[in-house]
Amino acid sequence: MDDHEAPDQIRVIGATTNNLCEVSLTIPKKALTVFTGVSGSGKSSLVLDTVAAGAQRLANDSYPAFLRARLPQLPAPDVQAMAGLTFTVLIDQRRFTPNARSTVATATDLAPLLRLVFSRAGVPSAGYSPAYSFNDPKGMCPACEGIGTVVDIDVDELIDLDKTIDEGPVRFSNFRPGVYRWKRFAYCGFFDRSKPMRDYTPEEMDLFLYADGVKPTHPDPRFPASGRFDGVVTRLRDVYVKNRPPKISKKVREELDRITTQRPCPDCHGARVNAAARASLIEGRSIVDWMALSVNELHELLEHLAIPQVAPALDGIRTILDALISVGLGYLSLDRESSSLSGGEAQRVKIVRHLGGALTDVSYVFDEPSIGLHPADVLRLTRLLQRLRDAGNTVLVVEHHPQVIRIADHVVDMGPGAGHDGGRILFEGTPQALAGSDTPTGRVLAQRLTVKQQASSARSWVSVKNARARNLTGFDVDIPIGVLTAVTGVAGSGKSSLATLELPRQQRRFIVVGQDALRGGVRSTSLSVLGVAESIRKAFSEASGLEPAWFSFNSKGACPGCNGKGYITTELAFLDDVATPCDACDGSRFNPTALAVAIDGRTIADVLAMTADEVAQLFAGRPDIVAAVGWMDRVGLGYAAVGQSLDTLSGGEKQRLLIARHLASSTDLASEWIVLDEPTTGLHPSDVDRINVLFDDLLDLGTTLVVVEHNLRVIARADHVIDIGPGAGIDGGRLVFAGPPAELVDDESSLTGRALAIASSAG
Repeated sequence: MDDHEAPDQIRVIGATTNNLCEVSLTIPKKALTVFTGVSGSGKSSLVLDTVAAGAQRLANDSYPAFLRARLPQLPAPDVQAMAGLTFTVLIDQRRFTPNARSTVATATDLAPLLRLVFSRAGVPSAGYSPAYSFNDPKGMCPACEGIGTVVDIDVDELIDLDKTIDEGPVRFSNFRPGVYRWKRFAYCGFFDRSKPMRDYTPEEMDLFLYADGVKPTHPDPRFPASGRFDGVVTRLRDVYVKNRPPKISKKVREELDRITTQRPCPDCHGARVNAAARASLIEGRSIVDWMALSVNELHELLEHLAIPQVAPALDGIRTILDALISVGLGYLSLDRESSSLSGGEAQRVKIVRHLGGALTDVSYVFDEPSIGLHPADVLRLTRLLQRLRDAGNTVLVVEHHPQVIRIADHVVDMGPGAGHDGGRILFEGTPQALAGSDTPTGRVLAQRLTVKQQASSARSWVSVKNARARNLTGFDVDIPIGVLTAVTGVAGSGKSSLATLELPRQQRRFIVVGQDALRGGVRSTSLSVLGVAESIRKAFSEASGLEPAWFSFNSKGACPGCNGKGYITTELAFLDDVATPCDACDGSRFNPTALAVAIDGRTIADVLAMTADEVAQLFAGRPDIVAAVGWMDRVGLGYAAVGQSLDTLSGGEKQRLLIARHLASSTDLASEWIVLDEPTTGLHPSDVDRINVLFDDLLDLGTTLVVVEHNLRVIARADHVIDIGPGAGIDGGRLVFAGPPAELVDDESSLTGRALAIASSAG
C-alpha cells in the first residue's frame, strides 16, 4: 500500500520493540484510541516506545544538528515501517524534576501572567515583570535567593564540645582525624589541639567555626605554605549547603540531614520575593498573597476584578485557572512546589498546558492518565480527552480504567498475557464490541462489580483522635483490626494524610508501605531489592567453589568489556549516543568465569532472565529464595524478569516491589498492621483481582490491612470503608462516611458511594 492511500491513519508495520511480536496495525487519526491489556502485555511498547518515540525522533531530525544535541534523545523503535505520523506530544507519568524554583504557577505558565499584571497595576510598582519573580535577581529575596527557606548548620549537632581536635570534635566523617579537612584546622596553628572544645574562648570558637579565608601566622609545617584557613561551618556551607554535590554517599547524605536545619527565610518569611515586590498591592493583596491562594480561591477573586490596562493578561489567567479546575486541580495552591505533586497531578498539570492551543492535527499520547484519580476525577479526565480530540487532534491513551475505555472511538487490546506471553493484538474495534469479546479486558468490561454484602468482623478497634495532618479538620475515626479497611476520597481529599501520616503517628504499630522511591538504577535488580541476590550467588558459589562475588555483575563477575552493564555506549558528539550489546558477553553482563558455572544447566545470566516462578522452581531446595520471589509473583510482578534493572520499572511496578520486599522480610505477618498507599497503581482489572486474592490470603493469616485506594474493585471487597472529602484541599479533610461498602452504596453524600453504586449496577 502506498503511504498516500491512507492519510487519515497512522500505520505501524512489523513492530518488535521490547516484547512485541511483529505487530502491524492501523490507528485512526482525529479519534480517541485506547490501548488496553494486562500489565506487561506490550501496550506501552507499542504506543510509547514505538509510535511516540518514532514520531518524536522524526520531529527532532528536522532541526539542525546543533539543536538536536540539546533535545531529549529517544531510542530508535524496532519496527519495519511507520507512516502517517504527526507531531506528537507525550504526556507521561513522570513527576516533575525536584526543583525548589518550580511551582504550580511556573509549571502552568501562570506565573509570567501574574507578574505582568502586578508590574502594570501594582501600587507602588516594583518595576517590570522580573521585579516580581523569585527566579530573577531583580525580584528574589536576597537572603534566601528566592528559595523561601534557608538551610544552615546546627552547631550543637555538629560539634562534640567534650573532645579535642586530636580526638575529632566534628561529627561529620569528612572532618574526622587524619583526613584532609581535619588537617586544615589541626595544622593551622590557631588552636590548642589537646584542649577540649568546651574550654575554647568565644573568640577561639568563632574562629574555629566561622573563619573565612584567614591567613595563619604561625602554622604547622604541614599546613600548605600559601593556604588560608576556613572555619568548619564556613567550609560546610560552601561545599555542602550552597552547592550541594549531586553525587554523595548514603552515609554523607544521612550526616548532612542530621547536622543541617531548614527554616523559613527570616527576611521574607517564605515569600521568596524581595520587599519591593511584597509591598506592591492590587486591592490590598500582593503577588505573594495571590500565589498563596488555591486555584479555586484565585478564580473566585478574579471573577469580578476589572483592570482595563491588563485585561488580556487577566483573561489568560482565568483561562488557565478554568483548565486547572476542569481537571480537578482546583485545590492546589499556586506556590506549591511542583516536585511535591503526585504522578497523576503532574500529568494533569502537563495536560493543562495544551488546552486551548491553536495547533491541530497533533497526536497526544497519554500514559495511564487515570492513575491516582478518583472515579469522579476520571469523569473530568474523559471530558478533557474528548476536548482534545474534538479540536482536531489524534489522542492515543494507554489505559486500564473502564471509564476511559468506554468513551473511546477505537480500542486496541494487547495480550493475552505479560512479557513473553504478550506482545500480540487480541482485539481491534469499539468498546461495545470489546465487552462482547473473550479477551481478559473484554471479560472485565462485561462484568458487573459485586459489592461485598457481609463484612468480616473486626477482632478489635483502635482510634484516631483529632486528625489534623495537612488539610484534615480534626475529626475522630475508629479503625478495625484484623480486616481490610479502604480509605477513599477524591485526589487531595486528605485520605493519604489520614492513613499514612495521622494513623501511624497515633497508632505506632501500623507500618506504612507507601510510594517511596526505590534507590538504584541500572545496577540494581528485583533480586537485590528482595534481599536474595546474595543467596543466589551463594548457591552458585557452593556449586563451583568460587567466591559469591564472582556471580555479581557489580563485582568480580563483571564482564571486563562493559563493566557489567551488558552494553557499550558510543558517544557520537552531536548525534545520538548509540548503545550496542557488549560483544564480549553478548549482553549477559558476566565474564567467562562466571558464565562457566551452571545449576541444572542454568548460568547466573540465565537466572536473571527468569521470572519469579522459574527461579522458584530452579531453587526449590532453598526456602529463603522461594519465599521471597514468591511474593514478587503474588503482588502481580510474575511477568517481569527478576534481573530487570530498576530504572526500567514503572512507578507502579516499583511500588509493588516495595510491598513484596516488606512481605518477604516480615517474620510474623499474623501480627502486622500494614498501611498500603494505592497498591493497584497501573494495574489491569484482572491484575487487581490478583491483588485482592493476596489481600484475602493476608487477612486469613491475621494481618490487618488499611489500603488507600481509588480502585472500585478493591473498595467493593473491603470490610470497612473510611471516605474522606467531600472535595479536595480546603473542600475536603472531613469524615464523610465510615462503614461497610454495602452501606456506602446508598450514601448520596459520598462521591465514592455514587461511583460504587453506578459500577455495581452497570454491566
